[in-house]
Amino acid sequence: MKNFAALTRMRIQLTLRNKMFLFFSVIMPFGFFFLYAGVFAKGIPFVVRYFLGPVIALTVMGSFWGLSAALVMFREQGILRRFHVTPVSPSDMLASSVVANFVLTLPTVLIEFLFARAIFHVTHFGNLVSAFLLIAIGTMSFASMGLVVASVTNTMQETQVINQLIWLPLIFLSGATVPLADLPLVVKRVGLFLPATYLVTGLQSAIFSSFAPWSLDVLLALCSLALWAFLTFFLSAQLFRWEPESKIPRRAKLLAASTAIPFLLLGIWENKTNRTIAQAQAMYDSLNAPSKPGASSGKTP
Repeated sequence: MKNFAALTRMRIQLTLRNKMFLFFSVIMPFGFFFLYAGVFAKGIPFVVRYFLGPVIALTVMGSFWGLSAALVMFREQGILRRFHVTPVSPSDMLASSVVANFVLTLPTVLIEFLFARAIFHVTHFGNLVSAFLLIAIGTMSFASMGLVVASVTNTMQETQVINQLIWLPLIFLSGATVPLADLPLVVKRVGLFLPATYLVTGLQSAIFSSFAPWSLDVLLALCSLALWAFLTFFLSAQLFRWEPESKIPRRAKLLAASTAIPFLLLGIWENKTNRTIAQAQAMYDSLNAPSKPGASSGKTP
């Protein structure tokens, strides 16, 4: 445990030197926060609370970009080779990366809550236990996705291309940038196959509607993201490479794509029930009726 703590501390120090991580984990989240709260929500506390879910989801998701780029850079520069001569396994290295990523992401999320309270006078943040669980599991799951990307790419340029291909659908089809209720129906249905959609709607259910961890909306998001985190972490540990010269199996990218099977199945079920779409629409509609009983307090049905 002492060795793992030292490894995690070293990973934090190395990550803090990475400019890409600082951009996607600090600068970008605060930029989105003030854009959403100050422009989209017009500083109205009730509406700011609604947009906190997407803002925090973007903060959590953005961590995968910096993490994948950092690992590829460490491999290219021979930093991972130095760890290889120590009694450190691939699982130790990857687990320390996930923990370090969580430790570095959590302060940004806490500051966003503080800004919402101090600057925009949001006095109620829903069910904070549900929100924290989603933030923790979400951070680990998207960090594990970053580990998979780092495992199947060979260069920084290739990593950036794949990250871009993943990032754009995650933010534009999930309700993270445009409310899910405002998206065309066909886009909503495609978004139901993305893990980001369940993180966004889950955080909105927790923060805006005060749903408890055992409510269906939050529990479904927690379970699906946790399963995805396990699959992606396990695969990244199998494909991990210490040396830049090491080659990945030809089937590696196919195996990486297969980790999305849980969300493929979940998306099929959600498209049949329309449960998530209906819940997102109900939360969006309540913005126009804050004076109705329970609208401002977000009571769990």
